[in-house]
Amino acid sequence: MTKRLQVLFEDDELAEIQALAKRRRQTTAAFVRDAVRAARQSSDYPTVESKLRALREAVSHAYPTADIEQMNSEIERGYLGGVPASDE
Repeated sequence: MTKRLQVLFEDDELAEIQALAKRRRQTTAAFVRDAVRAARQSSDYPTVESKLRALREAVSHAYPTADIEQMNSEIERGYLGGVPASDE
């Protein structure tokens, strides 16, 4: 069974998609379906397993940390070029 999907584009973006479809001698709908299928099959799309593996690896390290107020203060000092924050 097929289902209908409505996708909204700005006028200029839709015109660009229509031009690409026309160059390929496809309808706009066929072009969009092919693009969505290609995106779903892309190897760039991370799997749940790869995301979990990256998360597990990250939490296995001992990164330096501090109180959130101290971290924010240090970040602000960095933005200000080493000048102490106004609340200090």
